[in-house]
Amino acid sequence: MNTQTSGAARAAPRAGAAVPGLALDNVTCTFRSAAGKASYTAVKDVNLTVGDGEFVSVVGPTGCGKSTLLNVSAGLLEPSSGTVRVFGEPLVGMNPHAGYMFQAESLMPWRTALDNVIVGLEFRGVPRAEATARGQDWLQRVGLGAHGHRYPHQMSGGMRKRAALAQTLIMNPKIILMDEPFSALDIQTRQLMENELLDIWSADRKSVLFITHDLEEAISLSDRVIVLSAGPGTHPIGEFSIDLPRPRDVSEVRLTPEFVRLHDEIWHTMKEEVLKGYVQSQQK
Repeated sequence: MNTQTSGAARAAPRAGAAVPGLALDNVTCTFRSAAGKASYTAVKDVNLTVGDGEFVSVVGPTGCGKSTLLNVSAGLLEPSSGTVRVFGEPLVGMNPHAGYMFQAESLMPWRTALDNVIVGLEFRGVPRAEATARGQDWLQRVGLGAHGHRYPHQMSGGMRKRAALAQTLIMNPKIILMDEPFSALDIQTRQLMENELLDIWSADRKSVLFITHDLEEAISLSDRVIVLSAGPGTHPIGEFSIDLPRPRDVSEVRLTPEFVRLHDEIWHTMKEEVLKGYVQSQQK
């Protein structure tokens, strides 16, 4: 992988972690047309790891294949070549250790907040009483303890995102995959959600692979930030350790000199690729 690393040492996985939670080795994804003639290589020869308990964000131009990497990590998409390993074991089929929080609304409109949160437990056959108790606990943890009876149309965008976060985390996944989960929120609600995510993650650190277009968000949340090139054939071109002290408040940390330095350094790597991606989007 052709990467550059910032002056700070790379964030290490938790002590005792022998293997990364998630490892993509030389992953390439090529898509062919229905006729089988034309093809498009979304990502090419990607090497990417997420340590046990590490928070890694991926940034890059629009349409560069970030979500493709998440789908590969979840087992929703089989790579054309390369391997995916989960805690050292080759991934075959769906990733049983991963929870996936999508960018789009994932709540079922005919179910209340509580019923949406516990739907995964119900699919696993957890008794209703136990599922309800666990659901109430998670609603409380994300600030929705008094709103479990509400349907999605009765909740604000921030409340729906909290419910979706609880829906993901109640399954206790070892790996959390997040595809721009807060992008549709206003800036104030977004920062509240980012801080809530950090609080929950800090309590029981999972391996997180977080996709975002927002460089400030990536730096504020992460242990490492990986920069992707413009497509086609997207691949990592930069890797930066985020050596900012934790716990963090995302609004306060952005005012520090070290944050500004990291932002300038990473943006310098990203800028040309973002411009390439913009030009390509205008030509389609």
